[in-house]
Order: sequence, then C-alpha cells, then structure tokens
Amino acid sequence: MLFTLRGSIVPAIWKRVLGMILLAVLVVVLEHHLTHTGVELGAVPLTLMGLTLAIFLGFRNSVAYQRWWDARTLWGELLIVSRNLARQTCSLPDGLSGEEQRQRVHRLIAYAHALRHLLRGSAPAADMARWLSPAEAAALAQSPNPPNALLGLIGESYAQLRRHGQLDSILLASIDAQITRMSYVLGGCERIHNTPIPFAYILLLHRTVYMYCLLLPFCLVGSVGWVTPLMVGVLSYTFFGLDALGDQIENPFDRLPNDLALDAMCRTIEISLGELLGERDLPEPLQPVDGVLM
Repeated sequence: MLFTLRGSIVPAIWKRVLGMILLAVLVVVLEHHLTHTGVELGAVPLTLMGLTLAIFLGFRNSVAYQRWWDARTLWGELLIVSRNLARQTCSLPDGLSGEEQRQRVHRLIAYAHALRHLLRGSAPAADMARWLSPAEAAALAQSPNPPNALLGLIGESYAQLRRHGQLDSILLASIDAQITRMSYVLGGCERIHNTPIPFAYILLLHRTVYMYCLLLPFCLVGSVGWVTPLMVGVLSYTFFGLDALGDQIENPFDRLPNDLALDAMCRTIEISLGELLGERDLPEPLQPVDGVLM
C-alpha cells in the first residue's frame, strides 16, 4: 500500500509536491550559508492558517464525499429496480413470449448503459445497438437525453400489455412504480452531474492550500533545519492530496481512479438480468486493472 501509484492521488500531485521540496531545499541552503537572511517566519503563520485550511478541507471533502455516496446510492437503487422489473416482466404478464420478455429486459440493460454514457459524455450508439432493435437505437440516437427517451419506450411497452389484456391495472401500477423509481435515479444523477461545488469556494480553497504549502519551508527551517525538505514533502503531499482527492470525487461519474465504477455496475446489471431471463452464456464480471475498477 505504501508504494502503490495506480489508483492513488500521487500521479495528480507529484509535480506540486516536488516543487515544494525544491523550494524547501533552497530555503535551507540560504538559511545555513547566508547570514541574516530573514527567511525564518516561525510557527505562528502555520498555526493561524492551519486552522482555516483544516476547516476548508474538511468541509469541502465532506461535501465531495457526500456527492460520491449519493451517486453510489442511486446506482445501487438502479440495480435493485432493474432486477425487480426484469422479475416482474418474466412472471406477471400473461402469454408473453420469451422473445418479448428478452426485448423488454434488454431495454432495462440499455437504460443503464445510456445513463452511464449521458453522465460521462460518451457516445452510447454501440451499446444501444447491442441491446435495442435498430429502429429503437436509431430513434434514441436523435434524443438529447437517451435515458429519458428510453424510459418512455419502457413505460409504453408495459402500457401496451395492459391494453392487450395481458396485464391487469394493479400489476401495471406496481410496474409503473418501479419505472418511476428509475426516473428518480436519472434525475438524482443529473442533479449531481449538473450542479458542481461553487467555483469561488473551490478557487479560495486552492489558493489557501498553495499559500500554506509555500509558507511551510520558511516556517519550519528554524526549528527542524535540514529535515525541512522532508517535512515539507510530507505535509504538502497531505494537503495537495486532500485537495486533489476532493476534485476527483466531486464528479463521481468521471473516469478517474477514485470515481464510481460505472462500467462494472452496468456489467453487473447485464449479468443479473440475463440470469433472470434464464440465459446461460453470461458475461464475466469486470475485474480491476492495476487495482482500479472502472
């Protein structure tokens, strides 16, 4: 764990930490080879700024983690709702053929992929072609919000069963409640994705972290001497790391190492729903690559 780089915050901050260490080396050299440099500031600035910085970082990372956890909860609910709808599709309607069951369950799988692509800003065409008919995939390609359009198709397909007498109104209401929960998942993910933490707050925090780390060597050189670069490296790694980690998990739907593994979650939905359909040729769960699950 001490030497793991993949999945850690080190690749994002090592240049900044190295810069602070080099600055600390320069300050130590000046302090020990020149007289009356006046570079030593003492511990007072660190004490005054440290309290403010700790409050900022603690609050910001709590907010960022809450966004990450809310997103994970929504995707967990999507898995539950997808399983419920697949189970209801296979057991409740009268006279529904196996092909019609697969068509409706595959729309649920396509919905998960469409939501993933919407949140990541990627093209959903390939996944839509895998799970939908060519006509449905072409129609969704024209939609600005494919998951929402797909919800309309899903709801209409069950309403048709009611009109054809294959599903009574009570069972349709139960199924519609599950579809409504899928709509809540979509809205919740859009809220997180489209509402970042206010920029002015993030800018203030970034500037405070940099000022604090820049002051570190000047405040530590008088008390720890030649150990200053090491102490500056450890402390700047901590503060820059917390700052960068908050940046990464603020948008939990991205493809950074600490974001949600949406690819793996979509694969889990594929496996779960395929199992409910009685399919045997199921895909394998996605495995971490270099310790990171995407």
